[in-house]
Amino acid sequence: MANIAFIGLGVMGAPIAGHLAKAGHHLTVYNRSIGKAKRWAEAYGGEVAISPAKAAEEAEIVISCVGTDDDLSQITLGREGAFRTMKPGGLFIDHTTVSARIARQLFVEGESLGLHCVDAPVSGGQAGAENGRLSIMCGGSAPAVAAATIVMQAYAARIVHVGGAGAGQTTKMVNQICIGGVLQGLAEAMRFAQAAEVDLDKVFEAISGGAAQSWQMDNRWQTMAQDSFDFGFAVDWMRKDLGLALEEARANGATLPVTAMVDQFYADVQAMGGHRQDTSALVRRITRA
Repeated sequence: MANIAFIGLGVMGAPIAGHLAKAGHHLTVYNRSIGKAKRWAEAYGGEVAISPAKAAEEAEIVISCVGTDDDLSQITLGREGAFRTMKPGGLFIDHTTVSARIARQLFVEGESLGLHCVDAPVSGGQAGAENGRLSIMCGGSAPAVAAATIVMQAYAARIVHVGGAGAGQTTKMVNQICIGGVLQGLAEAMRFAQAAEVDLDKVFEAISGGAAQSWQMDNRWQTMAQDSFDFGFAVDWMRKDLGLALEEARANGATLPVTAMVDQFYADVQAMGGHRQDTSALVRRITRA
């Protein structure tokens, strides 16, 4: 069992860290809001650190799950960042959804310090984290990903090594591009069916077993029909993720017209007050007939 420093105990990080504790690892945790860290430690045991650097002092593995590029840079490279105290040979695993650029930067910075870095964004949402059924897409060297896999198996249903540094984050962008397009199609289909005054339950039964089937349809059709959105992956976070994809597309020359359009549709949902609502709230901006 490993000594692990876990940084970031939000809706995803807290249950992930919980699975590691249940698996028998010893955790030292850090969270910007120390109250969350103390509550987590009361529930699972382990130690609470006052900074990422303190958390990482005795750790063989440091795992982060924070919010943005700036957050990730601060907890790794900042004055009190984990890279300041990690020992050569240490493993750094990042589950934050951030830019491929910073993932590549951390790989280079880590390599200069003798650290092994894996960018490992996740898919599956809060439920996947709580149930230990996340899908994890990894970028980094083969030995680093192999070492990370041993630990991540405690909370993952699928782990795929996609390629070198940044490949995990690029794959997460692909994931979010797909989700945005599917949800816009689902939103339009829902409003079309409502305008036609057909039985939505029967429509779902008819189409969910065929080529139109998707995870979003299976898990969001009913809640969209009920105008229920106060759960799941927040619109604010989806806009952040789509922004990362659009930024990367500008760098690599890809064209993302549908993604750009859906991103602006999510801006409409934000203007309607849907910042923290589930991404399926996209349907709200389409007026009922």
